Amino acid sequence: MFNFRANINILGLLTGISGLAMLLALPFSLYYQSGDFQAILFSGLGIMVVGGLVWFLSRTKGNQELKKRDGYLIVTAGWLVMSFVGAIPYVASGAIPSYTDAFFETMSGFTTTGASILGQTIEDLPAGLHFWRAMTHWIGGMGIIVLTIAILPLLGIGGMQLYAAEVPGPTPDKLTPRVKETAKRLWIIYVALTLAEALLLMLGGMNLFESLCHAMATLSTGGFSTRQASVGAFSPYIQYVITIFMFLAGTNFALTYFALRGKPLRLWNNEEFRFFLYVSLGLIAVVTLGVYVQEDMGLEASFRAAAFQVMSIVTTTGFGTADYTAWGPFLMILFFVLMFSGACAGSTSGGMKLVRFLVLLKNSYLELKRQIHPKAIMPVRFNGKAIPQDVVSKILAFFLIFVSIFVVGSFVMTLMGLDFMTAIGSVAATLGNIGPGIGGVGPGDAQNFAAIPNAGKWFLSFLMLLGRLELFTVLMLLTPFFWLKS
Repeated sequence: MFNFRANINILGLLTGISGLAMLLALPFSLYYQSGDFQAILFSGLGIMVVGGLVWFLSRTKGNQELKKRDGYLIVTAGWLVMSFVGAIPYVASGAIPSYTDAFFETMSGFTTTGASILGQTIEDLPAGLHFWRAMTHWIGGMGIIVLTIAILPLLGIGGMQLYAAEVPGPTPDKLTPRVKETAKRLWIIYVALTLAEALLLMLGGMNLFESLCHAMATLSTGGFSTRQASVGAFSPYIQYVITIFMFLAGTNFALTYFALRGKPLRLWNNEEFRFFLYVSLGLIAVVTLGVYVQEDMGLEASFRAAAFQVMSIVTTTGFGTADYTAWGPFLMILFFVLMFSGACAGSTSGGMKLVRFLVLLKNSYLELKRQIHPKAIMPVRFNGKAIPQDVVSKILAFFLIFVSIFVVGSFVMTLMGLDFMTAIGSVAATLGNIGPGIGGVGPGDAQNFAAIPNAGKWFLSFLMLLGRLELFTVLMLLTPFFWLKS
């Protein structure tokens, strides 16, 4: 039923890749003499050796195609394994002595959530670990699994099932018939946009180290910053650059690929992209007006703060330049609702994704029409094509499960001693992969997850994984029928 040998083989490969990525932080550790060189070096090498041995000893001859169940199992297990080993350098260096805190920080990185336990000590984190922290974002953003799919043919193992599990949105776009080529081209775009943003940030006065960290955090919609004040510590130019790239990161990367290939109409003709654009512009206008009226800020500063915070929350990046909970109850509730939205399917953002809301709105409208014309056949259409009813049913199920998990999760966090606002804020922030929430984990205390009890941190880490893999991939493993042979 399961090809466990192949599963272990791929997990060994993922472990080795995590160790190799860790070593990329060494030049910054050495240059800044930050004291974490040995911890990163020995952790990275050790993880590489263990992962390499597991991969080598579990190799098999011949082409063994993975089944769909194998794909879901590897994706979930891969994220867990990477988070478990990725926490090691934090503990080994003593920067984060508690393994629970280190695991929370690492899971937050790989799931591009951006919730942190570092608090006011964030600027004391050694440079090498800062870079590794940003790398976890960047790897998780496009998905370490998709990266691995690009090299799976070298192992003689097909990767279609992994791609289906890694991109579980309702209408994933394949750029080419071959998954290997799809993964490669997505990564080329991802790397190119990251380097382009880093260059523009350097032109604005950021050094190479901070520009790379913030570019990786932006394109992954992760939100880890090197500063306690987040992007608010930098110039208006840098804030505008990051705002633009947050929008690009929230756009379907497949559509970005076609636009860069000289087919911009593929982007504009997509209903979800237009919905994303119109919603973003509308929200920026409303929030700009609200900030301008309530705060002692000029029009340009109000617009900049509004645009940045709207894009940060809608794309689930979680960067901050201002405390939106201090902008009055109307805007605070607005931003709380936006935590559940997410941007486009096929982007690196979290949340429920706008395409699901678009389909739900269309289906609800058609239900009203069906009350008058009960015998009429009126399918929901997206991009001019009728959506199969089973897809609509899956979206409805996703929405119901997402809201149910939020409600249950909020109750769980209150049982752990959190007040109401902090409980719902922490669950919304982690399940939606946002980072900052409201209450005690709001943007004013965006890295105050250190105050959460240890049991709560493990629970919120689970919610991060659920949100990043869009519920079904993880929940499926918790059902008895997934493990049955028939």
